[in-house]
Amino acid sequence: MNAPVSPSSVLVLGIGNLLWADEGFGVRAVELLHERYVLPEAVMDGGTQGLLLLDPVCSASHVIVFDAIDYKLPPGTLQVLRDAQVPLWSDTVMSLHQASFMELLSLADLKGRFPQRITVIGVQPELLDDLGGSLSDSVKARLDEAVAIAVRELALWGITATPRREAAAEGLNAKPLALAAYEGQRPSETAACRIGDARFMNTLRVPEAA
Repeated sequence: MNAPVSPSSVLVLGIGNLLWADEGFGVRAVELLHERYVLPEAVMDGGTQGLLLLDPVCSASHVIVFDAIDYKLPPGTLQVLRDAQVPLWSDTVMSLHQASFMELLSLADLKGRFPQRITVIGVQPELLDDLGGSLSDSVKARLDEAVAIAVRELALWGITATPRREAAAEGLNAKPLALAAYEGQRPSETAACRIGDARFMNTLRVPEAA
């Protein structure tokens, strides 16, 4: 019989970059989980911190990760990888920040502190090259299901996610980064470049002297 899981040893992590459309899926999923449920374990927006997440991951015995992953499947497809299915290294990079996260898992393994259980809940992105954009409709539509999968996974580990009766006192991010505010306050396409920082891009081509 498996030993009971201590809530303090569970980490639910969302990784990704809110600034690049569907790359923000992992962060939006963990935000939604935090918004809907009271959880005794750690719930974290890992953003693009990469190896800086080594200590939190090594300190947890059970880890759930939300991420946008290129499975080469139709946009919006959800896939769940568990334990040995989660690669420590691969020649195929599945997400923009995957290399650093896989390095993190490899380091955790080398340190002998790899989580006893790990579940990755990934979605196939549709749109990535839209700076300042929100999730595409196909990916946003899978947030509810992704959160439900995480709740079921926690239940299998003996951890209860209690539905909130009141709104959380604090979100995982600053209020301007919350989904509704982020979408509603986005500048128009004429006011903000959609493919990168125009100030930087303009320096890539310097006119030749006459």
